[in-house]
Amino acid sequence: KEKITYHDPCFLGRHNKVYTPPREIIEAVPGTEAEEMHRCKNRGFCCGAGGARMWMEERIGKRINTERIDEALALNPDSISTACPYCLVMLGDAVAAKKGSGEAKESLEVIDVAQLLARSVALQRPPANGSDAAVAADAESGAAAAPPGDVTSAAEGQPTTTAEATGGHGASAP
Repeated sequence: KEKITYHDPCFLGRHNKVYTPPREIIEAVPGTEAEEMHRCKNRGFCCGAGGARMWMEERIGKRINTERIDEALALNPDSISTACPYCLVMLGDAVAAKKGSGEAKESLEVIDVAQLLARSVALQRPPANGSDAAVAADAESGAAAAPPGDVTSAAEGQPTTTAEATGGHGASAP
């Protein structure tokens, strides 16, 4: 089983009190096993991007994102998941630094919980062209897991927002 630990984003978690839905997604993904970091849910720890710190270089003490990744690495996960683009960047930077110093395994990934869901949906689809390799490639990237017209189909030239679909007027015609 793929061992996953989930990092609670400050805004989603402590500010909006959303803790269960991302964990339910991880639990629903076949072949995964979730393990909590010691600071989680309402006692979670910031990734280091909060308060616009994402754009600051910390010069004194230990970087916040490095501290958080050390907590995750203590669990020896295969993946670290979160639900915030800022957290993805901050945790990803810290994991890259840890990989560079040999403190994290090369296979460790930081992944959005939505990507985990898309990957699992893609793995459960039957091959469209009969090719298991095509399904595996889609599953790895999460490609083709979303319905047409979703954000992921922007490359197909389809509108991804109501404004684009209505020529920028915001409401669709009846």
